[in-house]
Amino acid sequence: MFRPRAVALIGASADPAKNNARPQRYLTEAGFTGKIVPINPTRNEIMGLPCYPDLASVPFDIDHAFIMVPAAAIEDVIDQCGRKGVPVVTIFTAGFAELGEKGLALQQRIVERARAANVRILGPNCIGLINVQGNLPLTANAAVQEEKLRPGPVSVVSQSGSMLGSMLTRAAARGIGFSKMISIGNEADLSVGEVVSLLARDDDTKVILLFLETIRDGEALAKAAREAFSAGKAVIAYKLGRSALGRRVAASHTGAMVGADELAQAFFRANGILRVETLEALIELPRLIEGHHPPKGRRVGMMTATGGAAAMIVDRLGVYGDTVPEPPEDFRNRLASEGIEISDSPLIDLPMGSSGGGRYTRILSELMASEHCDAVVSVMGSSARSNPKMVCERVLGARLGAKPLAVFLAPQADEGLSILHEAGIAGFRTPESCADAIHAYLNWHEPSIRVAVDDEELVEARRVAAETIDWDERKATALFALLGVPVAESRIVPAEGGAVEPVSGLAAVKCLSPDILHKSDAGLVALGVTPDAVPEVAGEILRKARAAFPKARLEGVLVQKMEKGLAEVILGYRRDPEVGPVVVLGIGGVTAELRPSISVRAAPIDPAAAQEMIAEIPELRKLAGFRNLPKGDLSALAETIVRFSRLALVGGDITEAEINPLLIKEENYGVVAVDGLVAR
Repeated sequence: MFRPRAVALIGASADPAKNNARPQRYLTEAGFTGKIVPINPTRNEIMGLPCYPDLASVPFDIDHAFIMVPAAAIEDVIDQCGRKGVPVVTIFTAGFAELGEKGLALQQRIVERARAANVRILGPNCIGLINVQGNLPLTANAAVQEEKLRPGPVSVVSQSGSMLGSMLTRAAARGIGFSKMISIGNEADLSVGEVVSLLARDDDTKVILLFLETIRDGEALAKAAREAFSAGKAVIAYKLGRSALGRRVAASHTGAMVGADELAQAFFRANGILRVETLEALIELPRLIEGHHPPKGRRVGMMTATGGAAAMIVDRLGVYGDTVPEPPEDFRNRLASEGIEISDSPLIDLPMGSSGGGRYTRILSELMASEHCDAVVSVMGSSARSNPKMVCERVLGARLGAKPLAVFLAPQADEGLSILHEAGIAGFRTPESCADAIHAYLNWHEPSIRVAVDDEELVEARRVAAETIDWDERKATALFALLGVPVAESRIVPAEGGAVEPVSGLAAVKCLSPDILHKSDAGLVALGVTPDAVPEVAGEILRKARAAFPKARLEGVLVQKMEKGLAEVILGYRRDPEVGPVVVLGIGGVTAELRPSISVRAAPIDPAAAQEMIAEIPELRKLAGFRNLPKGDLSALAETIVRFSRLALVGGDITEAEINPLLIKEENYGVVAVDGLVAR
């Protein structure tokens, strides 16, 4: 794929103005040492090289074919590649799944033909790939002719071909080089995950960047990201789709609460992938984390000679939830003993003219060695432009390497940035990208440990999940109970009527139907019903249900013991087609979808992850003893989240499930599920 001995350019053009002429010209100009083989039935020669009418006419083996013929001719070309024994092809041609059902059908046919012929496909609808060290610009990207390909340790996989050009040009201006750059196109065959797996084993690649529009094969990408982490290679992602637009209509409140962005974030966290929000940070972050591992905390040490510029970074970090702690007393005392006085302000701000005499370098060295922060930001003012060498010397003279260092040059100071880059230090041109990169590092986690559960604990739950076709609330809560989730005491009054043993105390009476998922929304729930009133209330609920949902299957009513708690949460599960199973925690009740506070993790989870989820819900902090308020049983909540998340191991065809609400009682009194939903 990356080091072919012979490349066939199928559909090559002799017209230098056409896109189809670019790959041959780029390969020649780059000094590609393998054979370049143009294929075109109307030409005998292109740009001084012999041209063949088809692959069968080529008298030697072809390792990689770059296909540029019209979409309608691709099937025949794939057959030719199979007969010739070409192991991998890159399809530049568009006109497939991106155009709709007809194009998708054609794409599926070429994949079937390729697999039958043992040919792997990159694309279609991709602009190609570049191996800088191998002098292989096998692409039609116009940016290649504008920028000299500079070798470096960073490889890129992009679902957008045009963004490769954008990254190439932006990086070139900073002296940043690349190893491999791959446009993945439609991912009809080779996926992002498979390519990342190749790069994880590539000696020339130290960091892998991803530009993603969606996650098409989450399982493959998760596996590859873990391989890369184990090999000491960071994977950094920039993903589109952060807004709420495009959220699918879901059966559960959970499905409406959790959008593509939350799902992607949970996926990245679980698999050790760093995430950035800006394109500049995607390019600049690799230098920052080079040689470093995920941090222990989310604390930033900051020093500056220009307060306003530093404040912009501090402000953004605060929005992200990262902290800039005050320098500890022993830190200040050590500097004071050398005649360097600093305040206990979180931001170490040196007054104008006080950065010289080695003071700046000494403070920076102390920050880099201090245990009170996990990363350091150094901000420099106008002198970064007027005297870049002097400013950079203040940084280069410090004791570096213990933790990541980000240097933001407030003015436009390209020479200063270049000096920093050549010295192996991460320099940033905007406060936004600097804060974004630091935040991405501080939120970098090792891949989560795969949770193991004894299969014997799941036998009955798996049987129920496999055998149940139509889920109502009673069946849903029964499944949850098999996983160890506490559920409220309940009885069923059949639709045809009959006596029922009462529950203790007041009851909640609910319509029971696999076709009516949100009973409260339909007015089919009555609360605080006395035992004597249950038959009458049950009859009224059934009458209302028959009138409002004439086609719904009514199994009766559920009579459930009324429960009380200090707070209500929603506990949800979703098996997403892109990222796999996730568990969701949020504030519950009928307004659950209006609440912005949610926490999402890839499922199943362990107790530590459950505790993290609870800590991420601000409304639950009051249950930890805030201002002498009664403490809630957060330990029982964590255990319940863990057990509920095991739905990911149950199997069957469950796509969504939720408990809403799950009541949190006082400390030592547990939690209880009072409503449940399962959707297929």
